[in-house]
Amino acid sequence: MLTRVKSAVANFMGGIMAGSSGSEHSGGGCGGSDLPLRFPYGRPEFLGLSQDEVECSADHIARPILILKETRRLPWATGYAEVINAGKSTYNEDQASCEVLTVKKKAGAITSTPNRNSTKRRSSLPNGEGLQLKENSESEGVSCHYWSLFDGHAGSGAAVVASRLLQHHVTEQLQDIVEILKNSAVLPPTCLGEEPENTPANSRTLTRAASLRGGVGAPGSPSTPPTRFFTEKKIPHECLVIGALESAFKEMDLQIERERSSYNISGGCTALIVVCLLGKLYVANAGDSRAIIIRNGEIIPMSSEFTPETERQRLQYLAFMQPHLLGNEFTHLEFPRRVQRKELGKKMLYRDFNMTGWAYKTIEDDDLKFPLIYGEGKKVRVYDLSKYEHGADDVLILATDGLWDVLSNEEVAEAISQFLPNCDPDDPHRYTLAAQDLVMRARGVLKDRGWRISNDRLGSGDDISVYVIPLIHGNKLS
Repeated sequence: MLTRVKSAVANFMGGIMAGSSGSEHSGGGCGGSDLPLRFPYGRPEFLGLSQDEVECSADHIARPILILKETRRLPWATGYAEVINAGKSTYNEDQASCEVLTVKKKAGAITSTPNRNSTKRRSSLPNGEGLQLKENSESEGVSCHYWSLFDGHAGSGAAVVASRLLQHHVTEQLQDIVEILKNSAVLPPTCLGEEPENTPANSRTLTRAASLRGGVGAPGSPSTPPTRFFTEKKIPHECLVIGALESAFKEMDLQIERERSSYNISGGCTALIVVCLLGKLYVANAGDSRAIIIRNGEIIPMSSEFTPETERQRLQYLAFMQPHLLGNEFTHLEFPRRVQRKELGKKMLYRDFNMTGWAYKTIEDDDLKFPLIYGEGKKVRVYDLSKYEHGADDVLILATDGLWDVLSNEEVAEAISQFLPNCDPDDPHRYTLAAQDLVMRARGVLKDRGWRISNDRLGSGDDISVYVIPLIHGNKLS
């Protein structure tokens, strides 16, 4: 609701407010800070904009829509478009990044990170096909694709930092499990619960196979050890990836909080990322951006949003139905402190800090403490590309709330279904044009009463960033 109110105000002013949020200087810092910036402000690296072009893009009155240049391509011929807000902040607080990562097994203290200079990694970009997800025989690594969107709040600093560094945390976390993932025919190791403390150190429970063979220690034999119980749990490969992504979010947040003592990193940000690994899409979300798949006209939600309203409803339900759960919930996405407060019983609502949008925290005597309370919905959702035969018009849409505040899932799906069939299926720019069309529909046209969209509804005065990712490339994965 707050986002829509701010968007409405910016729209009504029609760009008059441009430049009024002057607290950020030289790229996302807080006014008055003597600390250096962690990274300078800019637009996504893959847009290839010069400094003059970056400055021209910050026109809050004309609000030009930025798209990929004809000479540049993203993996899978991914489309991308963005536009700055109507004046609510000096800078475009959205950020985006797109990489093809190579994950290699850790060797001692040496860790591999995304190799920006790798010829093999970049070789797929000019034709838009992207790398197939396969083992790299030279480095014994696994290649994966990475798309991300970040929506900054109260400044662009955190979004800029996350767009530069989160992929490194993703790679580092995946390094711990890459050898297991490469062995897809074998399930990950079985997890066993703790054994009783009085168990002799030299005794061990026989496997079921050994027991059936009647070996020493089998049931009924003289040397059978005391009966012990343990919990056995099989962990699917995708659960390991989900855990790695959640851990990457946590590490990114901790790094931002830690580096604020040395660098000027303003505000906080939401985070929405997609990792395509071994034929599956992993969509991880913290905040109010959104991802949906449009497949043969069907809408498949691929993210859960965390907003004041969704959390209020969830906590009220828990307080009424399951009050004992309120004090025990937590998630890997644990972040400290921050600003706008609104009490709800023993819970406090606070505005974006490092990576998520909103959350509730337990309070006692105004002292903020853990655990944080987040939505019950999955933070990471998985889509198996190999289960479907995708057509050229089947796409994954990622967008910040500037799009979703004014267009519903159904309106976005209808726009895509109308636009893509009218494009040449062999045109490598068709998905960029589709992203541009979505941004244009959400921004609208500047009129006397602000930015207006279809049926004279209020357009979005917020920053808008959109990816259109074609899923037909999933059919080419082996």
